[in-house]
Amino acid sequence: MDWKELGDCGKLVDTKLVEPRDYQINIAKSIFSGKNSLVILPTGLGKTLIGVFAIANAVYSGKKAIILAPTKPLSEQHYKSLAAFLKIEPDKLLLSTGSTGASKRKKLEESAKVIAATPQTIANDLKSGRLSLENFGIVIFDECHRAVGRYAYTYIADECKEQGIQLVGLTASPGSKKDKVDALIDTMGIRNIEIRVSSDPDVASYVMGKETIDVHVEKTPEIDEILRLLKPVIEEHLGKLYDKGLSPFRYIERLPKGRLIELGSNIKKIQATNYRFAAMFDYVYVLDLLHAYELASTEGLHPFLSYIKGLREREQKGRAVQSILKNAAVIGAELAARDALAKGIEHPKMFKTIQIIKEKYEGRSVMVFVQYRSTIKKLVELMQLNGIKARAFVGKKDGVTNADQASTIAAFREREFDVLVATSIGEEGLDIPSVDAVIFYEPVASEIRNIQRKGRTGRFRFGEVVILITKGTKDEAYHLIAKMKERKMRELVMRIKDQLETGTYIVTRQKMLGA
Repeated sequence: MDWKELGDCGKLVDTKLVEPRDYQINIAKSIFSGKNSLVILPTGLGKTLIGVFAIANAVYSGKKAIILAPTKPLSEQHYKSLAAFLKIEPDKLLLSTGSTGASKRKKLEESAKVIAATPQTIANDLKSGRLSLENFGIVIFDECHRAVGRYAYTYIADECKEQGIQLVGLTASPGSKKDKVDALIDTMGIRNIEIRVSSDPDVASYVMGKETIDVHVEKTPEIDEILRLLKPVIEEHLGKLYDKGLSPFRYIERLPKGRLIELGSNIKKIQATNYRFAAMFDYVYVLDLLHAYELASTEGLHPFLSYIKGLREREQKGRAVQSILKNAAVIGAELAARDALAKGIEHPKMFKTIQIIKEKYEGRSVMVFVQYRSTIKKLVELMQLNGIKARAFVGKKDGVTNADQASTIAAFREREFDVLVATSIGEEGLDIPSVDAVIFYEPVASEIRNIQRKGRTGRFRFGEVVILITKGTKDEAYHLIAKMKERKMRELVMRIKDQLETGTYIVTRQKMLGA
């Protein structure tokens, strides 16, 4: 195929440095039909270029266009892509992220043909009347799986639908729950779905490929001892909630994290004050100690102790937290962890991560995804002690600024260091270069996050994904759940796609709300 197949609008796109890919041309043609479209494409396969052509088509027909992204860095990345590919006057292309004053932004938005922006900025300008959607032909929502609930995407989508503006959503995964996918389709008025995976005929020849390797580790005897001390305390208080009919689960192995959060919400709704206080006491015991238990079992002794220290240093401690800190079993678990660390014992995942990098990826670019900052701090420290050039990449809660994040990414791109150890901040919304390998320090149960993490490798060369799994822990369950959800997502989307094409798909807000 050739870019010329997309017609005269291609004159507005500089494609000299980009090879025509069959799936991009096919998807762009589909968008040109004018239907509100959902594009589901694995990370790294060029969703942005599809968006560029969709914008060029609108501009060529005399309309204006917006591309939205959930973060300022990703909006900046889209702006740079548009500046590189789109053949329009520089002053007709605008980056709008709220950094510019409102009155000045109003003038710039009025004169621009194409706007790259954060959704909150556009939503605010629409609400205030600074921005009118008159003469806009298309609005593109990147990471559109966020277009549910009260997020700014939802407000913008509603405004666009009222004025008949074409909406296009881009995502690596819309999720696997039917109600959430229904909500996304309803919010954006989707009538056309384009979904591709790496094995599809028009995609396969452009995919470098990646291998996923599961690495199982055993808990140490010291960790087993800590868990042995904590488990009876957690189940004592979970049992009390079970006996009161508040928890459907008596044992922690059967207690899903989502149901635990739901349990807390239900307890807060109890009208009888004394009954509610007693139930909340047991609930906090379960919630806090189960988190400590999971840190020790799947993260490390240092994260476990950091968490207990955090409980101790809280300015406001409720009765439950005070009781936890005085509990003999908790004190015993804390002492056991300190004793193990003094002997040089840590969670085997930490040493296995270092071993894998030293043996397989030394001198190559690697991203390590880790759930908790305390784990990252210790892991980076151990890596550096073992001669690995590594840096932490965390969010703003630790006093990190956008400039700090940009500096770290730039240094990683220039290979000033080899290993970027990141929280979920590294999953989406940032222009992080493709890497040789991605390591999951722990599996994640979310199919969206799973796909986004894996998409950081295998873009321009063969990549590898390593997933660390601690035997006999929630890691095993989360790993299976993620696989199941990925399969379920594709099956669900394909079913809805068929229903849209045959006119048999029906969804209303009332149906989604269970009315």
